[in-house]
Amino acid sequence: MGMVKLVVPQDEGELALIKSLLDGNGIRYFVQNEYFGSLYPGLPLSFNTRQVMVDEIDLDRALTLLGKLTEEQYPDEAG
Repeated sequence: MGMVKLVVPQDEGELALIKSLLDGNGIRYFVQNEYFGSLYPGLPLSFNTRQVMVDEIDLDRALTLLGKLTEEQYPDEAG
């Protein structure tokens, strides 16, 4: 299965929390623009946005795990 977008973290702290939760629960992920995105913090430009991607098969589990962090991006699915 392919990777799908899980969440777009708002800052470094939120990204660290998301990575910790996913690591602790054995969910494989990839952070698109992980290092490039922190070059210009505070500037919400499309080229420096970090996106946490998970395998499509793990999406529901990851959404449940992250709960309120994903409510705005998946309003019908987050619990």
